[in-house]
Amino acid sequence: MPEAVFYPARVSSLSDAELDALVAEAVVDCYDEHEQLSGLFVIIQDNLVTPFDTEVLGVPVVVREVDLRSSGIAAICHCGGLQQPIGVLDLPLPDPAPEGAQWIEAYRWWAAGS
Repeated sequence: MPEAVFYPARVSSLSDAELDALVAEAVVDCYDEHEQLSGLFVIIQDNLVTPFDTEVLGVPVVVREVDLRSSGIAAICHCGGLQQPIGVLDLPLPDPAPEGAQWIEAYRWWAAGS
């Protein structure tokens, strides 16, 4: 039996067409997958309002910034004096989601190959 994969739920009720439009806006003029990832990172970095509180594995954390890593876009989560990057694709978002979270949803959509 394949291992279960966790995908956080959508943070809004954006339609497939709306997600396609967001992705198209983020990756305009990008020639390959690496440039598209960079385009998505820049638009998330520019539009996601930080800091915001969320929970990772039941532990309250504060997301203060996002960073582009070799593995993809990561949220830099802080808890006390510690910090840990968590892939944005795996990051549970709070309810209500922070302003700009639709770009994380667009990134998830893009990463899923839709």
